[in-house]
Order: sequence, then C-alpha cells, then structure tokens
Amino acid sequence: MSELLKIEGLSAAAEDVELLHGVSLTVGEGETHVVMGHNGAGKSTLGSVIMGSPEYKVTDGKIIFGGEDITSLSADKRARLGLFISFQNPIEIPGITVAEFLRNALEQVTGKRIKLWDFKKKLYAAMELLEMDKSYADRDLNVGFSGGEKKKAEILQLLILAPKLAILDETDSGLDVDAVKTVSKGIEEYKRSTGGALIVITHNTRILEALTVDKTHILSSGRIAAEGGAELVNEVIENGFEQFAGRE
Repeated sequence: MSELLKIEGLSAAAEDVELLHGVSLTVGEGETHVVMGHNGAGKSTLGSVIMGSPEYKVTDGKIIFGGEDITSLSADKRARLGLFISFQNPIEIPGITVAEFLRNALEQVTGKRIKLWDFKKKLYAAMELLEMDKSYADRDLNVGFSGGEKKKAEILQLLILAPKLAILDETDSGLDVDAVKTVSKGIEEYKRSTGGALIVITHNTRILEALTVDKTHILSSGRIAAEGGAELVNEVIENGFEQFAGRE
C-alpha cells in the first residue's frame, strides 16, 4: 500500500497555547484510520491542522501528502491536492445554493469547467443515495437545515468532490440511528467508488460499524497515547478512554 499521508512529529498551537505535541502517523492509500479520545483530547485540532486551518500554527514537525511537504500550504491548495474535511458543526452560507457551492468547489478542485447537465446528473444521483430531496440543491447551503441535513450535505460534498483523503470530524454527532445509517451509506459509496482514504475522528463508534478499520489512534492531551488495529476500538467500547490517560 502506497503512503498517502505522513505526519512527522507534529506540534501545533492556537493563541500561543500548544494543543498538539509531537504527533506522528502514516495513512496509506485507501486505508481507514480512526482517531478517538475524550473531549478536548485534540482530535478536531489534528484534523484542522492537517487541512491547513489558519486558526492553528504549526510549531514543529511536517505534514507530507502524496510525497509533497504541505506544512505551509493554505487550505485551498491542500483541497486541490485531494484533501477534504467535513466539519463537526457545518456553517450556514446564505446567498449560495447547495448546487452552486458544489459546482464551484468541484471546478476549483479539478481546474475544469463542468457542463451543467453532467454536474446535475452527478449531484442528483448522490442526493438520491443520501435520501435528500432534490429541492435541497436550490436551497442556500445549510441555511435552515437540521443537524442531520447538514451532515448529509457534508457527505454530499464528499461524494461530489471525491478527494484522495477525507477527514470526517464527528460526522455522527447528534444523528439518530436512521441518519447514521444513511450517512454511513454515503461514506461506503465514497470508499467503493473512489478507493479514497479516510481519517474518522470520533468519540462514538456507531459510524464505524459499516467500515473496515485499518488502524486506530487514541489521543490524550494532544499526544498519541495508544495505537492499534480495529481491536482498539472494541477496547474503548468496553473500557472507555481513562485507561489511556498518562500513556502519552
């Protein structure tokens, strides 16, 4: 399996407070990795730093993606290389519809103009898979959407943009059982149709039931406290996160 993402000794801070401390991990092409930990462990921070959020400053280490050092690249340039993140709390964007946003994002990522008919065909197929009414395509992005609808809209972006690596940050947070199943179906389709890699950030395990986990990373206080395979997820289910405190 070819190496897709390599993080070497990554430390990062926000407002001069260091939140990540020497994090190292490697994700191969097509692999599914899980990042777990208690609230405030640094999970979302790690995802945001990988994606290039200007909110955080890398103070040490490197992020290598597809063999290229992207540590200093802006988020939009990382997206063009094939990185994607779905947010725990998707923001509302008044004045731009779901369809307009996705078509523009796809053209920005690919660098190509896309015929409207071809785009709508792709969009409606993805919406049908996610059990989203077509009318949502003409609504302002996330405006007035329920929590579950916002999460579906995030997975819709995943299916349309088809990145090489997707970071899913608490995608199952606040979803009922049926919504989790629908979102999971979209994630499965992404894996099937693109062969892309996943980093699933979560403190829950429901969304993992439909995925084959290659590696699990437990974060504690901004450090990796433990690593293992899918069996580590089961260990967390049985015994919680307290067992990893102090291991970092």
